Amino acid sequence: MPLTLTLTEGVLPIGTEKTAIARITDAFLKHHGMAGNKVMTDNVTAHFQVLPRSSTFSGGKEVSGAWVEWKTPSFALADRQVQQGFFAEATEIIHELSGARQPRDRIYVNVVHAVDGGWNFNGKAMTNAEIGAAADKG
Repeated sequence: MPLTLTLTEGVLPIGTEKTAIARITDAFLKHHGMAGNKVMTDNVTAHFQVLPRSSTFSGGKEVSGAWVEWKTPSFALADRQVQQGFFAEATEIIHELSGARQPRDRIYVNVVHAVDGGWNFNGKAMTNAEIGAAADKG
């Protein structure tokens, strides 16, 4: 379940991107009740990219922003309480790591869901039920 963290240059101090990835990953797992689940933890992947301010926009105008985007099976981040809790925590993580300089209204969090069966663990397309069964072993 890849996390893409996209940042405008200067939003986070250089070197804190890895901390952001680790904390956002932990928050994602915690809000799903999966903290410590090896199967799920091993299948949460991430990368970050830092872009110049001239490449990041809101309302068609250059801004300094942070984008936290997940691609997940359709059951993840589907519960409203999980969404509210995780989105708030992810926003606070970026805000805090920025030294409270990055405004919360310029931290964007979203999720893109795959269709059931459109997810891959270990080279095998898995349904939500199959992922659940694998997670139960983790």
